[in-house]
Amino acid sequence: MPLMDISKHIDPFIDANVSTKIFTIPNVISFIRLCLIPIAFTLLLKGEDLASGIIFGVAAATDFLDGQIARRTNTVTRLGQMLDPAVDRFLMIFGVIGLLIVGRLPLWIVLFVFIRDILLLAGGAFLKLSVNRRVPVVYPGKVATTFLFIGFCALIVNVPVCQGLGIVSASWLPGFSYGPYGWGIWFVYIGLVIALCTTVYYLKEGAYQFFDAKGKLPAGDQ
Repeated sequence: MPLMDISKHIDPFIDANVSTKIFTIPNVISFIRLCLIPIAFTLLLKGEDLASGIIFGVAAATDFLDGQIARRTNTVTRLGQMLDPAVDRFLMIFGVIGLLIVGRLPLWIVLFVFIRDILLLAGGAFLKLSVNRRVPVVYPGKVATTFLFIGFCALIVNVPVCQGLGIVSASWLPGFSYGPYGWGIWFVYIGLVIALCTTVYYLKEGAYQFFDAKGKLPAGDQ
C-alpha cells in the first residue's frame, strides 16, 4: 500500500480477523522489497545509476503485490499490515535522501516530504487516540505516491539529462531554472502538487472528524 495510506500507519490492527502468521508469501515479498532498499541506496552512492534505478523501480513497482496477494488469498497478517507501509516509508526516505546526496533533488522537496509525513502521521495518531476515529484514505494519495516513485526512479537513472527552461534563475527549481536537470523532476512536481492537495483534505477532514466526535460542530454542518 502506498505512501498516503495513513490508516495502516495509525491503526494497523483495525481488522480483527487478521492472522498472526509470520512466514506468508506477502510477508516474504515485503521483506525482499525491504532488502532491496539498502542495495539500491549503496549502488546510487557508488555511481551505479542504472543498477540502482532498476532495483528501486522493482521495489516500487511491486508495492501492490504483497497487499493484493494477501487480500486475495486471505493471508492478511498483523506483521504484513505493519511491514508493508514501513517498506514504503523507507523507500520514500531512500529516494529523497539518496537523490539529495547526489545533488539531483533540492532540499526543499526533501523537507516537504518529511514534514508532510510527520504532520499526517502525528495528526492521524492524535485523532485515533483522542476520539477513536480516522480519515479514510483517498485515491489521489496513491496517485501522488506513484508519481513520486516514477520521478525518483527516473532521477536515479539520470538519463537523459535535459536543459532547463530558464524561466527562473533559482537553482532550487530544477527544470524551470537554467542548467541541466533530470526529466523525472516533472513527475516529482506533479506528485508534490497532488500530495499537497491530499494533505489539505486530510487535515480538513481530520478536523471535521475531531469536532464532530466532540459535538462541537455547528448544527448546519452535522
